[in-house]
Amino acid sequence: MRQITGLARVLILCLFASLSHQCIATEGPRQRSVVVLEEADFRSPFYSEIFSGIRAAAKQNGKAHTVIYGESLDLARFPGPDYEESLVDHLKTKYARRPIDAIVSIGVASAKFLQQRKQQIWPGAPVVYGFVPDLPETRALFLPDSTAVFARVRPAHLLTAARAIVPDLTRVVLVGDAWKNPLVYGYWKQDFAAAMPDLEVTDLSGLVLREVRERVASLPDRSAILTSAMYSDGEGTYYAPASALARVAETANRPIVITSDTFLGRSGVGGFLLLPEIIGRETGEVAMRILNGEAPSSIPPVTGNNVKPIFDWRQLQHWNVDEANLPPGSEVRFREASFWQQYYWHSTVVAGVVLVQALLITGLLHQRRLRFLAEIEARQRMSELAHLNRRATVGEMSASIAHELSQPLAAIMINAEAAREVLRHSTPDLGEVGNILDNIRHDDQRASEVIARLRMFLKRDPTERRELDLNATVGEVFRFLSVQALTHDVGLATEPAPADIRVKADKVQLQQAILNLVVNAMDAVAHLPDERRRIVGRTSLVDGKQAVVSIADAGDGILADKLTEIFKPFFTTKAQGMGIGLSIARTIVEAHGGRIWAENAPTGGAVFHISLPLAA
Repeated sequence: MRQITGLARVLILCLFASLSHQCIATEGPRQRSVVVLEEADFRSPFYSEIFSGIRAAAKQNGKAHTVIYGESLDLARFPGPDYEESLVDHLKTKYARRPIDAIVSIGVASAKFLQQRKQQIWPGAPVVYGFVPDLPETRALFLPDSTAVFARVRPAHLLTAARAIVPDLTRVVLVGDAWKNPLVYGYWKQDFAAAMPDLEVTDLSGLVLREVRERVASLPDRSAILTSAMYSDGEGTYYAPASALARVAETANRPIVITSDTFLGRSGVGGFLLLPEIIGRETGEVAMRILNGEAPSSIPPVTGNNVKPIFDWRQLQHWNVDEANLPPGSEVRFREASFWQQYYWHSTVVAGVVLVQALLITGLLHQRRLRFLAEIEARQRMSELAHLNRRATVGEMSASIAHELSQPLAAIMINAEAAREVLRHSTPDLGEVGNILDNIRHDDQRASEVIARLRMFLKRDPTERRELDLNATVGEVFRFLSVQALTHDVGLATEPAPADIRVKADKVQLQQAILNLVVNAMDAVAHLPDERRRIVGRTSLVDGKQAVVSIADAGDGILADKLTEIFKPFFTTKAQGMGIGLSIARTIVEAHGGRIWAENAPTGGAVFHISLPLAA
């Protein structure tokens, strides 16, 4: 009977074991749990970033869900065995029903706590140490079944940064609690002596914050301040390390070398900085490897890639630090963007618009210059054509000119013969000889005037505008053409304005324009009866602003549909005409800022008008 009962118990136990195994298989693997022990306070930026890095590593390892617990031991502000005993009781109670698969210990104080207390709380959980220096004293704290990711700013790093900021460095001033802890900076005195034998070291790590502020306010030149974390002012007030550093920087007269990127921007110049997010990520990745089945003993402690030279650009400018002196691979933050960097797209658009405008203006200036050169060339060609026109006109007037010259020359000849006859007498009448010579002189002047007018008309001087009297100009043209008019039996008359009319013009060109109009009028009346062979030149002032020359004839007039065409080049109604006289006249007048037009007079005949602006 007893044997049957024992057999039944075995069967029942096997049944329960089988059911339990099936239930576990059905539910799947339980979630994994990691507790992070941080020596200070998770609310501080440095340790908050470490925790964020650990969570990021756990999230990236997606093989199974991992719960991350965080505990702030706060051992810096609450030291002593009584407080540690209370932590043990608290943690044992809190995690009594929460199995922990791995422990991540952040900082040296946390490692010391685990060395003494872990067996009471989580005796079987493996440990990953993070944010600890690779020193023999630190390795002595490591428990079995553990590994580590080292993170440390070595004293040599601090000196390298200080010498980059102060090239002629002779003194360093130590500020912060960690300089007193051999588990953080080790034997920094020996390291400093090996790197710079003549370096003077002023250790203020044992002073209260008030005294530190006083001392750093009057440091000598060629000094630099090397900082480590401060949690208290030494007189009962506790600070976050960044706030304590800001208090020191308020009075410091020398640059401050810092050790964490969470201090950057709080008046520290920079240095080789710990990167807390990377420290957390590296430590979390090792913890995930252990959760995935690797034994901690198979993962050797390593030095993480969690320290980098980083500097504050604003502080570099303040202390006149040359960036070329910074350690290789340095990162410079808070650099003020240049105007071009801040307004790149705005500047690009504005520069593009300005460039387009500059190109347009350049093109317009080029076109203006081409037009100016073309105008110069056109005026030159017009001058040449006008000169040819004058020569042609003189050619047509050659018979009249010869007749006009022959009269004074014949008179000179007759008077010379008469003087010879008088002088042959034995008693010549010298008074009569004198009169004869006066007549010869008068006729010579007449011939000279004809030649002078001809030369003036034919000369080809550069265009030169000057102020002149329009009445006199028109009178000279009519006198020049008087012989031609006499030859054709055409009457010329002028009706000048009662007062001088001053215009600014090239005299030769303006006279040619008027001459062309008079010559055309003479041709228009040459076949008419005597009473209609008459041309009148008038000058007048219109509205007190415009000077007008009018050439009127008594001819047959101009057909209404030809009034505008007659000024076009090569338009002519004459059998032997070239059609350039009126065209040249229009070109000359318009070049002087004036206007030329023609109309039929109510009493018959045609009237040509030239309007010119008055001289200023």
